[in-house]
Amino acid sequence: MEIKTIPTTPIDGQKPGTSGLRKKTRVFMEAHYLENFVQSVFDAIGGAQGKTFVVGGDGRYFNAEAIQTILRMAAANGAKHVITGRGGLLSTPAASNLIRKNATDGGLILSASHNPGGIDEDFGLKFNIPNGGPAPESVTNAIFEATCNINRYLTLDTPAIDLETIGETLVGKMTVNVVDPVADYAELMEELFDFTAIREHIANGFEIRFDAMHAITGPYAKAILEDALGAPSGTAINAIPSEDFGGGHPDPNPAWAKDLMNELMSDDGPDFGAASDGDGDRNMILGRNCYVSPSDSLAVLTANAHLAPGYANGLAGVARSMPTSCAVDRVALELGIECFETPTGWKFFGNLLDAGKATLCGEESFGTGSDHVREKDGLWAVLLWLNILASRKCSVSELLLTHWEKYGRNYYSRHDFEALPIADANALMARVSGQLNDLPGKSFAGLEVTKADSFAYEDPVDGSKSSNQGLRIQFSGGARAVFRLSGTGTEGATVRLYVEYLETEPSKLNGDVQLALAPVIEAAHEIADIAKLGRPGPDVIT
Repeated sequence: MEIKTIPTTPIDGQKPGTSGLRKKTRVFMEAHYLENFVQSVFDAIGGAQGKTFVVGGDGRYFNAEAIQTILRMAAANGAKHVITGRGGLLSTPAASNLIRKNATDGGLILSASHNPGGIDEDFGLKFNIPNGGPAPESVTNAIFEATCNINRYLTLDTPAIDLETIGETLVGKMTVNVVDPVADYAELMEELFDFTAIREHIANGFEIRFDAMHAITGPYAKAILEDALGAPSGTAINAIPSEDFGGGHPDPNPAWAKDLMNELMSDDGPDFGAASDGDGDRNMILGRNCYVSPSDSLAVLTANAHLAPGYANGLAGVARSMPTSCAVDRVALELGIECFETPTGWKFFGNLLDAGKATLCGEESFGTGSDHVREKDGLWAVLLWLNILASRKCSVSELLLTHWEKYGRNYYSRHDFEALPIADANALMARVSGQLNDLPGKSFAGLEVTKADSFAYEDPVDGSKSSNQGLRIQFSGGARAVFRLSGTGTEGATVRLYVEYLETEPSKLNGDVQLALAPVIEAAHEIADIAKLGRPGPDVIT
């Protein structure tokens, strides 16, 4: 098989964001686009010669073709071994597990996470380092620099590689090992959780519903929830992955998982509901007539993780992204463990997990995980919830209320203003940034500003620094507003406004979220002059 050297030139816009490179699928399909980025990854990590990688994706449109390209390029660049899932399919947490379990040199994960899929929708590719986690900024910066200087890429002239048959095959001199995408991950879950207790709880009538949203977690949910834990057939719905996610938006939140929300928000709904996203790293948790915010989920899991065998010895610490509510902070204080506040992006948790400083991590964007892998993990979160509920013998709503009565409730919401003209988004951020020094002591909507800053982070492990990670405005009494430009969109710009309000009065713990947050929302709108966006309101509220 002939190794071909293809001349190329740099392509603008190949700078990885918070979780890899994401663009419209048609962009990735353009001549040299995918190849330039893949070659730049190899060049940035010192080449692929003699190395082992995990390669897999969420099955969205162009996944199969892209993996064939990556395998040919890995072989041409001298890689020794590649592990991939049958059909090229791997959930992101399962890929992280394979990277760690096989001590590989990293992995290439094909996904745009919760973004829609299809030829006119989104595609993505990211490099995960040998610890199984997303590449840190030092590596993504090196990849971007390589994309700016590339002049050639290497590939093999070979027929399509059989990825449907489990076993090993040669591509040039490189071994491709096709594995069952579920088996190793399911084995890890059984080590962490009390499957016997969960199985008995289900057998005793505890009804669950899991919406895979036509995405990658369908096979994982059927194998674990139905086959291993004995939930009835049909517990996992929308469980067959499709290239366009059934024409839907695989984002597990109340706006996009409406059918699941409707089923759970009824008196005769299941006891427990959950959904995951395109690549399986996010989760939404529901109880009968009960929605659990991701921030509350992290706090509840932190307070109760010891009930699962994998965490019976306690937690070393916990970490949350800066926009995530401060609910978990008070749990950490009660447990006597440290709570780390990091920028948005799972890569910032990696050093804390590797150093043993944190055991659980979470983001407000429906992501939670632990040190079992180096990615957020949707099905893991579902199983930890099920383990806790099986042990506590209570409903989701009872568990939440008990938690709030002890720690108080952080009413919390995220308002997204999507696909804005970039100039308008930047102008809003500049308006807020320009006021930061003058805001403390001023009052808006009856709330006094006590602190305002642009969030900067210094990694407590390696000392690396990240600045301009979002604008924070703290009000008296535990209220807070955060403004941040999103790094996960593929067109225009998205401004995210995060608002929270701490309530400790027992009679006010079950109020309407948006009503409780109304003063904070009003204050944030006044400070940022959001009316200048010309929008009647946010595009998405979660």
